Order: sequence, then structure tokens, then C-alpha cells
Amino acid sequence: MEIAGLLTDALDRVRQGVHGVLDDIDEASLTYRPDPEANTIAWLVWHLTRIQDDHVAAVAGLEQRWTADGFYERFELPFDRSATGWGQSVEEVGAVRCRSELLCAYYDAVHEVTANYVATLGPSDLDRVVDERWDPPVTLGVRLVSVIDDDLEHVGQAAYLKGLAERSG
Repeated sequence: MEIAGLLTDALDRVRQGVHGVLDDIDEASLTYRPDPEANTIAWLVWHLTRIQDDHVAAVAGLEQRWTADGFYERFELPFDRSATGWGQSVEEVGAVRCRSELLCAYYDAVHEVTANYVATLGPSDLDRVVDERWDPPVTLGVRLVSVIDDDLEHVGQAAYLKGLAERSG
């Protein structure tokens, strides 16, 4: 298997998870919190998408879908356009309220750009340093694995929350 195929497979698994969570979900479930400080499904999916959008756009030299496709305006969130969810407060998590169709549209736009980008990669591309703020510096391969890992973790949390919300009525 080529590296592009491996990355595409992992990203497609994230996409399947996101769609599995967002398909046929009601608004109450999107904002369900098992306790007042818990993340919501809406925030988790928004955050995982923002991180992927931010990180992939940076390494690919592209504008984020968040701004290029007008999602920042469409979501109408009370955050700076550069917000990705990193380090947000409990109140900010609760402010992410939107329809599942909008979340899905944003995720799908980011997924498409990401899939198109990774399809161009070969093994030697993964060694390119993309972030020198860390020791050791972060390579493209490490950054992409980090994005996929973060996405899988958050989509798993969202799926778990969906089950809790459904059981709670």
C-alpha cells in the first residue's frame, strides 16, 4: 500500500465516524452534556474539523475552508475566526450550537481538501519539517498522524455521547 492510500484509509474512517454521529441526530443530542462541564457532540465535531482544517491548510499552503467557503460566517459563533477550540472554556464549548447539516457540510469540505492533498504525497514528503516550534521539529508525517489521532479520539467521544444522549431520552 502506498502512503497516500494508508492516509486516505485512515481519513475515510474518520469521515465514516463523523457521518455515523451526525446522521439522524436531533438538536438536543448535538448539545447534550452528561454534566455541566462536558464537551458536546457539536463542539467535538466542530473542533476536530477546525483542527484538521487549520493544520492541513497550513502544511498544504491553502486557505482554510472555514474562511474560504464562508463557514465562519455561516456558523455565527462568538469566537475569533482563528479559533479552533483549543483551550476553550466550558462556556465557549456550550456556545457551539448549529444544525448537524452545517457541521457535516463543513466536515465534508475539509475532508475533501485533505483527501486531495494526501493523494499527492509520497514517502519522502513525510520527512519535510512543518513546525520548528517543537523539539524535535514536527514533520509532515507526524503532523498528519497527529491530526488523524485527534480526529479519531474526538469522533469516538462524540459517538459515545450520542449513545448517552439517546439513552437519556
